[in-house]
Amino acid sequence: MPMKLPIYLDNNATTCCDPRVVEEMLPYFTEKFGNAASRNHAFGWEAESAVTTARGQVADLIGATAKEIIWTSGSTESNNLAIKGAAEMYKQKGRHIITAIHEHKAVLDPCKRLMREGYEVTWLEPDANGIIYADQVQEALRDDTILVSIMWANNEVGTVNEVPEIGEVCKRHGAIFHTDATQAVGKIPVDVEEAGVDLLSATAHKLYGPKGVGCLYVRRRKPRVRLSPILDGGGHERGMRSGTLAASNIVGMGTACELCQQEMPDESIRTAALRDRLIDSILGQIDTAVLNGHPTRRLPGTANISFPYVEGESLMMACKEVAVSSGSACTSASLEPSYVLKALGAGDEIAHSSIRFGIGRFNTEPEIDYVIEKMVTSVQHLLAMSPLYDMVKEGIDLTTVEWGHD
Repeated sequence: MPMKLPIYLDNNATTCCDPRVVEEMLPYFTEKFGNAASRNHAFGWEAESAVTTARGQVADLIGATAKEIIWTSGSTESNNLAIKGAAEMYKQKGRHIITAIHEHKAVLDPCKRLMREGYEVTWLEPDANGIIYADQVQEALRDDTILVSIMWANNEVGTVNEVPEIGEVCKRHGAIFHTDATQAVGKIPVDVEEAGVDLLSATAHKLYGPKGVGCLYVRRRKPRVRLSPILDGGGHERGMRSGTLAASNIVGMGTACELCQQEMPDESIRTAALRDRLIDSILGQIDTAVLNGHPTRRLPGTANISFPYVEGESLMMACKEVAVSSGSACTSASLEPSYVLKALGAGDEIAHSSIRFGIGRFNTEPEIDYVIEKMVTSVQHLLAMSPLYDMVKEGIDLTTVEWGHD
């Protein structure tokens, strides 16, 4: 069977909907279309039953209970509800929040909004591998700290933070711990009880479910976490998120989570092997290439590689048959260097030339081999045309060059 082009290697941005997920969703568009809040007829009961089942499927994947799952439109809404909702609910206890400078914009921007409203935010800096450590959180905690928000795994470089250790620190202190686990859920083991997580954000479209649905895990005991809603209406979802539930999408997320739970052990081994094949081959053939993030403490399907002296955008144009991203998909309209790589201490040359490869469930070894060959050939071609690379080969230190202006 011939390989189909283009090849999709941007699974950190979104995944395709698994056909098995679509199959489960289809009846809820036409036959089982009831409103889950309509409790006086069979159509509503059917929808409510499906939503309850899906709650359980999501909860099982993350070690929670079904009643702790709040449906949202996706991780951006989940992050906003967690951060703003906790800040509002617990403002009498304090107005100090801890997060990291390389979080997703859906965490950074709500925190910045809270700063404008009088809250104080401590911005932790990752090490060169992109890791936030529990010791950093411990040092930043204050008597008035009410919330810590640290992502489970980074969306650009794939590095995994010290989440269980951070959870332990937060529990001792009495601060609420939120983690944006958008990239981690369904890819690596996630257990909110073992990790001491109080609030967790996830979305369906990163784990082979539909777009437009996500969830927020909200701990119900030890401690019972409460949130002020950011959407007011009919009091759905324990009063935290009003709005008619999208039963078809929710069924899709539940099915996607169940499939991840069943297939994750084998799938993570397979995707990690493809990732390592890609990294080892590219770094072995291009001596200037640099792997960003931690070499081993990373998501199984994520590789972020920089190609100094080659513009990331130029490389993507040269490899149109391969769908990858330069920097973060959510900010790729901007030609600014990746703020995540800058946070790791990377210079502009590294940050401007980064390519993120997101390997997923449906990628194959022949596809990876094609991508390796295409990337290596394209990089070598662009390096041959690069005057900067010529200067480097001549032994010139580019940081000492004074560039003239006409």
